[in-house]
Amino acid sequence: MNIVTKEFGIINGEKIYSFTLENNNGMQLTCINLGCIVTEIKTPDSNGNLENVVLGYKTVEEYLENKTFFGAIVGRVAGRIANAQFEIDNNQYFLPKNEGNNHLHGGISGFNEKIWHAKPIEADHAVGIEFSYSSIDGEEGYPGTVKLSVTYLLTNDNEWVQTIKGTTDKKTLLNVTNHSFFNLSGNAKADILSHELTVKSDQFLELNDQLLPTGKMLSVEGTAFDFRNGRKLNDGRLSEHPQNRLAGNGYDHPFLLAENEQQEIILLDETSGRTLTVETNQPCVVIYTSNQMSDEFTTSEGVQTKKYLAVCLETQGLPDAIHHANFPSVMLEPTSEYKSVTKYTFGVR
Repeated sequence: MNIVTKEFGIINGEKIYSFTLENNNGMQLTCINLGCIVTEIKTPDSNGNLENVVLGYKTVEEYLENKTFFGAIVGRVAGRIANAQFEIDNNQYFLPKNEGNNHLHGGISGFNEKIWHAKPIEADHAVGIEFSYSSIDGEEGYPGTVKLSVTYLLTNDNEWVQTIKGTTDKKTLLNVTNHSFFNLSGNAKADILSHELTVKSDQFLELNDQLLPTGKMLSVEGTAFDFRNGRKLNDGRLSEHPQNRLAGNGYDHPFLLAENEQQEIILLDETSGRTLTVETNQPCVVIYTSNQMSDEFTTSEGVQTKKYLAVCLETQGLPDAIHHANFPSVMLEPTSEYKSVTKYTFGVR
């Protein structure tokens, strides 16, 4: 097992480094200390060909200029907060409005744009990086100083284990996720519409026309949102369901997980034979099939971005939970610790 460190770029005179983790099977995960961004994951197909299965850019400048959140840690709160405001203990907090009238993915300069401290980790059966960052009281409008750590471990079982921890000195909101865009075809040589997804989920959140949860939890039964026995992602593009149409002919929805850490999410690309199994301790996964992706950007492989080029599987708490009493809380108290664990296992069928 091995870790290779290289200079990736410079921001305001500060060097950004890339860290390539490699296991004994030749699988590689590369990340940078800007936003804990995963820039590349190279995994074998059924013929043993190593190819990249996430979308990324070649330069620091592209990550900062293109607001696509490729591979980044987003927060303090992933997803949208309605009207960019919330209340805690009769105190009103106002956040930057960076998507219409709402607050998205932590604001104008969220965790995805911060420079994190990085420390390599070497264990018997894994190599990794531990990132740390202190988000000061009032940053992007949020109360409390939050101390965070994000650990990426790569094991010899082709597992990427992601652990996010946080503590605060004042009651605040914290709901963090990784925003990697997956495409198991390899080097984004095809879109993800023929990928098959299986999810242990009986319900998904209804969204309004601003893609904010209405508070209703809808049954997946009899709809294109029923992934319990596996279905092609193309079904969402073709579906006449008003929620698929609302999201831009596809998915951009939180699915409530019926089980945790029990192979609850499986993605398959039959052509390459690659599989991705996702297990998490989080209550939901936001499935986004890149329905809104523009064609303005070019990935690190030289592929022009477009709709349906990749799928996000964002494990997290429920979006806009602060405004819905029936959702699990994303409030963090000074007496407790936030801990999110997600394991991505790459294989072949």
